[in-house]
Amino acid sequence: MISLTRYDGSVFYINCDVILYVEATPDTILTLDTRDKVMVRESVEEVIDKVVEFKRKVFRGDLEFKRDPDVDSIE
Repeated sequence: MISLTRYDGSVFYINCDVILYVEATPDTILTLDTRDKVMVRESVEEVIDKVVEFKRKVFRGDLEFKRDPDVDSIE
């Protein structure tokens, strides 16, 4: 998942596999596979860079998963 910023300043995380395309109108708009649209503060280039970096980490196996020490098992 990648982190992006809404125009109100709130940060959210999105699965980059659900992004169909990114356009500048001049605001950056993501169109998702559900056809929903999300406007973000990042430029088109920044979104692409984040997706590429995430995919590189996935394919290299460089992702770090942090486990909650208070949880004994996954349910």
